[in-house]
Amino acid sequence: MAIAPGPTLETARLILRPPIQPDLDGWAELMADPVAARFIGGQQPRSIAWRMMATIAGSWALKGFGMFSVLDKASGRWLGRIGPWVPEGWPGTEVAWGLLPNAQGKGYAAEAATATIDWAFDHLGWTEVIHCIDPENTPSEKAAARLGATNRGPGKLPAPYEETRINIWGQTAAEWRNRPRP
Repeated sequence: MAIAPGPTLETARLILRPPIQPDLDGWAELMADPVAARFIGGQQPRSIAWRMMATIAGSWALKGFGMFSVLDKASGRWLGRIGPWVPEGWPGTEVAWGLLPNAQGKGYAAEAATATIDWAFDHLGWTEVIHCIDPENTPSEKAAARLGATNRGPGKLPAPYEETRINIWGQTAAEWRNRPRP
């Protein structure tokens, strides 16, 4: 039996819930795609995708939060993973995202990130949200800007990612609540 230890959030088009074992096919598809995986750890085999999914599930058990599996509300199809992410040594309280190629460019990242940022501020008590984005990842930079985040400059990730180039995009809870809305 699949158990998702955490909340389920819903948006107009999406269901967000903690990952469960049947999500592995989607995770493996995401991490097998060289373009989709480029900025989220690089292309990985299914066995590593499982470990990544288990790490996110473990974050839910250990910290009470982690990235959500993002599902299309109409079809139930797994689209990606988005949500709160703060591993040991991380540069701040991040909401991160990664979507399958066929789910990109449809506004799902902004829709799901909005729901998870609201949840992080309202339920986790976070005072700011960051997004660690490779400077070559223009689509993620655009998504962060649409969410109201600003580029705060270069940041550093912990080992084994210390050589990864990132800029830290972010905003405070007050900036989030006072941002212009479309």
